[in-house]
Amino acid sequence: MEEGEPGSAHCSTTADATSRRWQLVLREAPPPPWRRAEQEWVHMEDESSLSHGISAKVTQSTFLSALKMLDVGKWPIFSLCSQEELKLIRQACVFGSAGNEVLYTTENNEVFGLGTNSSGCLGTGDIQSTIEPRRLDTLCGKRIACLSYGSGPHVVLATAEGEVYSWGHNAYSQLGNGTTNHGLVPCQVSTNLVNKKVIEVTCGSHHSMVLTSDGEVYTWGYNNSGQVGSGSTANQPIPRRVTSGIQNKIIVNIACGQMCSMAVVQNGEVYAWGYNGNGQLGLGNTGNQPTPCRIAALQGIRVQQVACGYAHTLVLTDEGRIYAWGANSYGQLGIGNKNNQSYPAPIIVDKDRVVEIAACHSAHTSAAKTQSGQVYMWGQCRGQSVILPHLTHFACTDDVFACFATPAVTWRLLSVEPDDHLTVAQSLKKEFDNPETADLKFLVDGKYIHVHKVLLKIRCEHFRSILSNNDDEIIEMSEFPYPVYRAFLEYLYTDNISLPPEDAIGLLDLATLYRENRLKKLCQQTIKQGICEENAIALLSAAVKYEAQDLEEFCFRFCINHLTVVTQTQGFAEMDHDLLKNFISKASRVGAFKN
Repeated sequence: MEEGEPGSAHCSTTADATSRRWQLVLREAPPPPWRRAEQEWVHMEDESSLSHGISAKVTQSTFLSALKMLDVGKWPIFSLCSQEELKLIRQACVFGSAGNEVLYTTENNEVFGLGTNSSGCLGTGDIQSTIEPRRLDTLCGKRIACLSYGSGPHVVLATAEGEVYSWGHNAYSQLGNGTTNHGLVPCQVSTNLVNKKVIEVTCGSHHSMVLTSDGEVYTWGYNNSGQVGSGSTANQPIPRRVTSGIQNKIIVNIACGQMCSMAVVQNGEVYAWGYNGNGQLGLGNTGNQPTPCRIAALQGIRVQQVACGYAHTLVLTDEGRIYAWGANSYGQLGIGNKNNQSYPAPIIVDKDRVVEIAACHSAHTSAAKTQSGQVYMWGQCRGQSVILPHLTHFACTDDVFACFATPAVTWRLLSVEPDDHLTVAQSLKKEFDNPETADLKFLVDGKYIHVHKVLLKIRCEHFRSILSNNDDEIIEMSEFPYPVYRAFLEYLYTDNISLPPEDAIGLLDLATLYRENRLKKLCQQTIKQGICEENAIALLSAAVKYEAQDLEEFCFRFCINHLTVVTQTQGFAEMDHDLLKNFISKASRVGAFKN
């Protein structure tokens, strides 16, 4: 067992002869294209270059060809499925001590299991391994919202309606049904969760935790280190609300390491409890914590997301920055060394804003995705140690765990989009700015944007009016710059926008002029995601100008939370007199200037 974490060796399940035969089948299956590409990548880079975050010198064509596959095809276990079966998959979760078990849903909302079936974790009603997908009748027709798994393994999921189901290993009551009998089929967990809608589930090695829609946290299962937060070390056979320290707090995000638990409060605080032998609680020591304790070192930092590895923790702040702490023998903290950290340490991921972090309690690998779509990884990488964030050629963090983590598992419930059929929306997106099919061109800043009159008239009242009796093939536009107007036209084809917050201000102006209310909301969302101390005042000014009250309140709160730095920026120095006067008045009313 790694990292000095207790409690795993005596809990592991030894594969029987049937399991060994199943694993032999898997080993003998031909390696999929992504694995061949990954093997070439490993041979092209030695450990020293990886440890210093140097980009892999793999040819772009090799990875593009691998990425054309369905997402699930990157996990070895799916080599057992036919291409016809793969095309039907819409959700999937790969787990197990060797990534040798999988649960997936199809386009018809049917649920199937495949793999070694340790402790009945596939939910098929027995403990027989299978190389053929077997259907879970209990869950068919239910919409799965989130799913997590333990090391036994045991499985816990929540449906879109907020119901909780569990099955699999149960020696420590981690199924929450009041017994220690293994669960061979999914059964609803209802004790103390009646009339509660569960919106998030997470599992540690042998304990479980759920979050309800009203911000409450419930835990159950193994508790030798206080990981259920009850104040004792007695195992907890049924769900009970965690109250100590967080009773009056609204929790918005939860995560579990092997034997610890984390919760993010609505105000950005982080609470931790459970095993702390590697400093994974971030409290500055290595003593276990039987009840939730606020991580004081994050004072003044507003956290939005938490993710736990085997014995390390990552958090993402409202400014798109990452902090990490805990075990670090594989460089999974990404701080340039292999020393454990008991306090939060900042991770530098280039200069881009991070929008997603990823870790999994069964691995020592970390990943992050930036606002520009770049994916970084660090930590354990196919037996090597990557001690600084390393730029990959992947499009999502899920691919990191498929190709580089040990075992090759999924860190969350994977969603798969069909790739063999273009929907109407996809077809329209493909035709944007296509000169071969367009019948109208906009000339903006000397550049053409090719569009289709009929779509513009269908999608926008403004164009319906000006194009109704207009036979022109070219329309010049000088009111807005090219990036803004192009983003607007592309929105009419895709219902989405992709541009930096500064340009989103101009698009907000256009949306206000054209009375495109949904576009206004998207612009405000983009601005919120891109806010920082340097541009906060400019974004606040724009929100006031365009009467975007929700955005104005968001920007104001951000400025108050980062008041010291914001007041030292050039934007604050050049702030409009009336806006400055109103800002100071409002800030005074909320007590921003009190000692």
